[in-house]
Amino acid sequence: MAAGPNTRLRADARRNRDQILVAAREMFGVQGPGVPMEEIARVAGVGVGTLYRRFPDRESLILAVAQETFSRVIEDAHAAIAEEPTAWAALKRLISRSRELQLSFRLAWSSTGAHAILPADPKSQRLRNDLMAALARIVEAAQEEGTMRRDVGVGDIAVLLVLLVRRPPIETEPQIDAFDRAVAIMLDGLRASATGPLPGRPLDLTDLCA
Repeated sequence: MAAGPNTRLRADARRNRDQILVAAREMFGVQGPGVPMEEIARVAGVGVGTLYRRFPDRESLILAVAQETFSRVIEDAHAAIAEEPTAWAALKRLISRSRELQLSFRLAWSSTGAHAILPADPKSQRLRNDLMAALARIVEAAQEEGTMRRDVGVGDIAVLLVLLVRRPPIETEPQIDAFDRAVAIMLDGLRASATGPLPGRPLDLTDLCA
C-alpha cells in the first residue's frame, strides 16, 4: 500500500527534527548553546519557520539536545563496560572517544545558558544522574581492580571533563593533538601507579550540585 499524505508528512517532520538535532548538537559542541537559531536552521538544511515549529524556543532545543546526548552517553558507558576487558579500558574508551560525553559535560556544567535551564527539567536531571551513576560504576570498578587511584571520586572526573571541554573550537591538527594529549595526561594522573597525595577529599556528585 502506498504511503498516504499524512504518513509522508509525519516522515518529513521526523526527518526535519532529526536534522535540526544533529546540527544543533554539532554546533553546541563547538560554539556552545548560544549559537544563533538561524545558523542552526541553515546547517540543518531547513527553514527557520520549520525549526521553530519543531522547537518553539531555544530552551526547548537545548533540552532536546541535552536529553538525547545524555541518553547516548549512558548507552556508550554501558557498551564500554560490557565490551572492554577491564574497567580502566572502559573509562579510557569513554573519555577518549565519546564526543557525546564531552558535549554532555559542556551542557550540564560548563555552559551558562544550559546550566540555567537543565536543573528545572526533571527528565534532564534524571538522565544526568543516570549518566553520573554509569560513570561512577566504571570509576569504582577500576578502583576495585587496582588500575585507578582510590583517592578520587566521580565528581573529580566530572570536574576534569568540564575543564577539558572549555576549549576553543577544534579546527587544526595541532589543536586536536593538544586535546588528545590533555586527555592522556589526565588519564595518566588517574592511574593507581600515580604518586603523591591529592589535596582535599574525593568529590562526588553532591559536591557538584551544592
